[in-house]
Order: sequence, then structure tokens, then C-alpha cells
Amino acid sequence: MYDKIILALSLEHGFAEQALETAKRLGGAGAEVIAVHVYVPPNASVSTYLDEDLVRKAYEDSERELNARVAGVPGVKSVMLKGHSSRTITEYAAKIGADAIIVGSHKPGLSDYFLGTTAARVVRHAPCAVVVLR
Repeated sequence: MYDKIILALSLEHGFAEQALETAKRLGGAGAEVIAVHVYVPPNASVSTYLDEDLVRKAYEDSERELNARVAGVPGVKSVMLKGHSSRTITEYAAKIGADAIIVGSHKPGLSDYFLGTTAARVVRHAPCAVVVLR
């Protein structure tokens, strides 16, 4: 049983229900469950050409969608983070003393074998247990 569980949610994929069920099984009634989405801001060379309001709106839309995914689920709070996905998730896990991270994975493509997926990087660098869902 884990006391503090991070659900690393990608808003582009729909594994939130499966992740929530897994967190319930792993944590039990008293576990703290934190649904996390990492917003990856546009890099500097791209952001030069983007309207600041557009970037802010994209962040706010992501935050709204994250909150909607966990709305009405007792014991789950949502946290938006900014940065590089895998690094930000593992740093946040270390910062809050997480016992486990639940992260989704997809069938890897050719580029994933060279670069690695977010899930693979979280597995390699996490300071705690990691559960990977397909």
C-alpha cells in the first residue's frame, strides 16, 4: 500500500479512469492521490512568434481539462506543472515524497527507441515505485 500516489496524466490520452482505479487499489482508503499534468511551454525560438495570450489560454485550457478529469472523484487533487514532462514528474515526486507514480504508456514508435518515451524516462529516474499502464 502506498500513502502518496502521483497520477501522471497526459491530456491527449484517455487512461485517467484506469489510472484512478489503479491508484485506489494501490493506495487504499487513506492514500493521497495527486493527478498531475505537465504543461510543456513552447521553446524560446517558437514562443517569439506566439501571442502571449494564446500561450496563457493554452495553459488555462489544460488546467481546466485536468480539473474536469478528476472532478467529483473523492480524495484526488489536481496539480498543473510546467516543464519537461519526465523530468518535471520525477522532480515533483521527489519534492513531495511520493511513494508511487502511475504513468501511461503507448505502443512505442521508431523514434521512441532512440529518444525514449516519457514513461520510460520516469521509470529510469523516479525516486519511488512506478506503475506503467498501457
